[in-house]
Amino acid sequence: MQVAGFTFICNAVKYDYPVVEAIRSILPLCQQLYVAVGQSEDGTRDLVAAIDPQKVVIIDTVWDDSQREGGRVLAAETDKAFAAIAPQYDWCFYIQGDEVLHEQYLSAVQAAMEGYANNKQVDGLLFSYRHFYGSYDYVANSSRWYRHEIRVVRNNKNIFSYRDAQGFRKGNNKKLRVKAVDAWIHHYGWVREPGAMQAKYNNFGRYWKGDSWAEDQQKTYSGPFDYSLVDSLERYTGTHPQVMQARIARMNWQFDRDLSYNRLRLKDRLKNLCERLFGFRPFDYKNYKKI
Repeated sequence: MQVAGFTFICNAVKYDYPVVEAIRSILPLCQQLYVAVGQSEDGTRDLVAAIDPQKVVIIDTVWDDSQREGGRVLAAETDKAFAAIAPQYDWCFYIQGDEVLHEQYLSAVQAAMEGYANNKQVDGLLFSYRHFYGSYDYVANSSRWYRHEIRVVRNNKNIFSYRDAQGFRKGNNKKLRVKAVDAWIHHYGWVREPGAMQAKYNNFGRYWKGDSWAEDQQKTYSGPFDYSLVDSLERYTGTHPQVMQARIARMNWQFDRDLSYNRLRLKDRLKNLCERLFGFRPFDYKNYKKI
């Protein structure tokens, strides 16, 4: 069994993406890893090239501004990296530039890929998510944060990145058939120094709502990002991946949340209760079919 990783990135230094940590977190499972590096202004290409010259393959790309709204360009960049993967690979492990796989799950993922390698009914593997917010000590717990997503797909070029690159579909827009793997992805997209977070927020708003949105944001609010506006968080008591330790040690801002001020809606409280009691959350959006 052979496995290739893939991802995309642009301006990782400018917007403080932990892309090096993301790539390194899945490299032990991959024989090769393909990175679509968008034309950047901050040394992103050199950053990626230095990770592992023997394993990392760079695809130089230019982001298509005509596909910005709705985040479509993110899916297009994902597809470029996926298309470059050679046919000898059985599975393809996708990781985004602000996601990190904890090393404690490497063996579980390896076992799942081996176990389902010959089962062609399985299109991919489904991972659980922790969405960190504000600092490395808090995770979001309302229903607007997705709880699961596909991150390993079969090397089938009928599969494509869906909408804003959150997940995948195949053929005539069909949901993938997946097996859940006992592994968690740590999503650090909302953990940055507040000034860097606001810059990233303004920039990526363009890829969903166009230039006017980003310009309006900068006119109305150009200061540091206000993390206090989140609806609900809970304290994280587990460990972080080893590849993240140096970044966590460099954290240069303070964020504390008084959890008594949480504004979790009633439906979210009921969903969380149901998950604790029965192991599932009713009515959550699912871009996949578990088999």
